[in-house]
Amino acid sequence: MVRRNAVRVVAVAIVAVLVMAETLALAAWQKPGAANRFGRWKMDSDRPEPQSNIMTYEPFGDGGMKVTVSTVSASGAKSDWGYETLFDGVFRPVRNQEGRETAVEFINDRSTRIQNKSKGRLTQVIINTLSEDLQTINNEYVGFDAEGKITGVTHAVYRRMK
Repeated sequence: MVRRNAVRVVAVAIVAVLVMAETLALAAWQKPGAANRFGRWKMDSDRPEPQSNIMTYEPFGDGGMKVTVSTVSASGAKSDWGYETLFDGVFRPVRNQEGRETAVEFINDRSTRIQNKSKGRLTQVIINTLSEDLQTINNEYVGFDAEGKITGVTHAVYRRMK
């Protein structure tokens, strides 16, 4: 009887450890809030440039995201660029923008810090915040000069496209 109970306790402990390991592995794979951003987002704009700015967020790698930004100027010129991130703060190259790199990390489950470099120099930090209703993204852009001084702060709102 004692032996049977001991076997049951060990079996329950093993199952508990396996469930915990699976839960931890799933949590490590899923970055906080990444999936909530997947889809297409259009920037609100009352300015003539760009005429259209659409961000597309897609899954990438183990819990990361592929970002593509497509713009159309008032004159009709089109531009596409983007990057991949694992939300680990590591700088990675920006597609179609030679010499540029981007690093992204989560601040909390709805906000990320995006750092942009050009030719090795930090040029911009963006705080990207997803609204509670998951329908808008607010970006605060902070620009830096060659000495690291702030040159300006701008704001943009992106709305989820249906």
